Amino acid sequence: MRKGIAAALAAAFIVSGSAALFHGAPADAQVFESLRQKQKGNQRQQPSGCALEAVEGQRQYRLSAEECTAIAPLLQAVAAQDWAAARAALPAAQAAARSADARYVAAQAMLHTGVGASDVQLQAQAIDALIASGGAEEREMRALYENQLNLALAAGDTAKAEQAQARLDAMNPNDPARFVRQAQVRIRASDWAGAIALYQQAIQATQAAGQPVPAEWRQQIAGLAYQGRLPDTMRYMREWLTAAPSVGAWHDTLAIFAERGDANTALKLDAYRLMRAAGAMTSERDYIQYAEAANEARAFGEVAAVLQEGLGRNLITANTGYAQDRLAQASGRIAGDRASLPDERRAALAGRDGQVVMRLADGYFGYGQYAEAAELYRAALERGADANVAGVRLGAALALAGRRAEAETALRAVGGPRQELAELWLLWLAQRG
Repeated sequence: MRKGIAAALAAAFIVSGSAALFHGAPADAQVFESLRQKQKGNQRQQPSGCALEAVEGQRQYRLSAEECTAIAPLLQAVAAQDWAAARAALPAAQAAARSADARYVAAQAMLHTGVGASDVQLQAQAIDALIASGGAEEREMRALYENQLNLALAAGDTAKAEQAQARLDAMNPNDPARFVRQAQVRIRASDWAGAIALYQQAIQATQAAGQPVPAEWRQQIAGLAYQGRLPDTMRYMREWLTAAPSVGAWHDTLAIFAERGDANTALKLDAYRLMRAAGAMTSERDYIQYAEAANEARAFGEVAAVLQEGLGRNLITANTGYAQDRLAQASGRIAGDRASLPDERRAALAGRDGQVVMRLADGYFGYGQYAEAAELYRAALERGADANVAGVRLGAALALAGRRAEAETALRAVGGPRQELAELWLLWLAQRG
């Protein structure tokens, strides 16, 4: 599996504490603005007069003279963005902070320092201190607990994450997102199935409330299933693709399907044919793998078309020499191959060998002659070729020939290992309108 696919899916559910940090809970700039105003307005005030004055309409912090004197150096360092000085002043400020407001102000300063110094551990300590201060307002608590949860998950502290999660759940027991938060804890424990079950609960609760289900949740489930190599991975991928069709989603879904057929180039050929039809060929590997599978099927026209496309899009780089050699070989055989098709077709249809007819059908498919290919795939079915292989290729040929109703009938009859691929072809047809 290419790292790109795994990374794209994994990015859907790996928690980054710093990425989510402080959403909805900005540090209180009013504290520092009050200090600056006080410094400018009256430099001669005594320590007993250094209480922070609220900007009109904002919160008033009530600190004792001792608390304010001890905290002032910390606030001054933060206002100057001198993070080393802020760290040095922090212990004295915390030791002097007795009241809820003082503890809160010191914790806000710690938070500023942690962000300014890119110190995630200090950020986590600040969030904990804000929660414990008793000075945070009710409207802040949700965001504080969310940040505490994310930081605990990022640090691998499952017990702390579960405590934060429980607090959030208690604050809004009817919020479907609580299941998503619980899923994050299961992810950290590598419990992929458990995390998926929680996401599904979130989906059910959202649907019951008459709300739209975020497509990201479907992507999360698909990523988790892939990460855990779960048997229902393709179903979850298809559900994600249905909810949020995109080039990336089509590519990843079909690349994962093709990966499952590592020892079966015929299965790869079927997967890459749909990938190309969906406009989802996005990497050098896609073109090389597709060309090799088509070459094994003796679909020389398809080999040439695929490699020309990849080279033309500058997506084949590391294997340019190889691709050019393979393209030259295929191109050298095309003229003779195409000229022989009518006679081979008559002979194949006169015989009873389904595999011979299948190989000929693949050749016509490779030249883009989809109607002729469909006729031959039907003939192969009649001659005992594998019903599911011939069936999915018949459906693909009919779909590309623009014969949608016939294609859907053929694809719905497919079973076995190719049933999932047939369902993806049906989805592609449905999304085309």
